[in-house]
Parts: sequence; structure tokens; C-alpha cells
Amino acid sequence: MAWRGNLSRNLKELRILLCQSSPSSFTTRTFVENNYKDLKKLNPKLPILIREASGIEPQLWARYDLGVERGVRLEGLTEQQISKALQDLVKVGESLKA
Repeated sequence: MAWRGNLSRNLKELRILLCQSSPSSFTTRTFVENNYKDLKKLNPKLPILIREASGIEPQLWARYDLGVERGVRLEGLTEQQISKALQDLVKVGESLKA
């Protein structure tokens, strides 16, 4: 899980969008509860924004250099799959720097 410490090297901002009460956002809420603290500890200067809105589809957005953004839908994913989606977004950031 060393990639977790590279978020701030490869991303400018991380946004997690979710609904406070819908079943489709349950796993995303659980992911945030279980991982936010560690992600923030490893990347203290990286803005990690949690955006809650009623009825919104759970999504993960990464902003890179020059305003480039990539998003992933999280509905129906497990916590492990959400973690993998985040890891994939970090890899995109690495490739954009190369």
C-alpha cells in the first residue's frame, strides 16, 4: 500500500462525492470512514474533499496538473474495488508526469 503515500506527488486534489443516506453510497461512506484518516496522515497537504449531496451518485474525482481531471463511478463497488480505483487514478497521475 505504498502508493497511498504517493497521492500528493501525483494528484493536486481528491474529491469524493456521495449521498449521506442512499444505499448506493453505503460502501463509499464506509470507505471514507475507514480510510480518510490514514490517507490524510500520509498526504497532509493534499486537499481531500468529501462532498455530500442528497441523491447523488457516488464518485471519485482526481485533479492533476494543468486542471486535468479524471472521475470514476463508485456505485456497486466494494471497499477493495474503491481502493483499486483510487490506486488507478494515482497511476494516471504518474503517467501524466512522464
